[in-house]
Amino acid sequence: MRDEAEVSGAIERYGDTVKRVCMIHLKNHADTEDIFQTVFLKYAMSHVVFENEEHRKAWLIKVTHNACKDMVKSFFRSRTRSLDEAEEIPADMPEDNREVLEAVLSLPGKYREVVYLHYYEGYTAPEIGRILDKNVNTVYTLITRSKDKLREKLGGDGYAG
Repeated sequence: MRDEAEVSGAIERYGDTVKRVCMIHLKNHADTEDIFQTVFLKYAMSHVVFENEEHRKAWLIKVTHNACKDMVKSFFRSRTRSLDEAEEIPADMPEDNREVLEAVLSLPGKYREVVYLHYYEGYTAPEIGRILDKNVNTVYTLITRSKDKLREKLGGDGYAG
């Protein structure tokens, strides 16, 4: 079990990343908060020895991804609707960014996930493959297809380059 200072440091450093990964999967603030707590509880209870900070971050993303998949597949969630299904977009966000964010959030989950990890977190296709347990060529295909879908939604080559 990890000490309180180590867990607090991880929450401070990686909390936003965990929440963003959750929002990509769940599009729901309440479920995001539940998964956030679950992920950091697992972190606190785990005995995994991390090689470096990048390993710790990848581990947290993978645990988050798996917890989100479990929640999406749960019996209760598949038979209910959230009151907060619509993604809240900050009012001060520039219109171009809002349009891109809405387009990314409208993509099917498998595309949203790789777009987020690649473009927002800066992971390479081989790293994404390891995190998501996917073949690296599958990741490249998902990135290419997601760019095509975004280009289609946003109308042109200027956005998804």
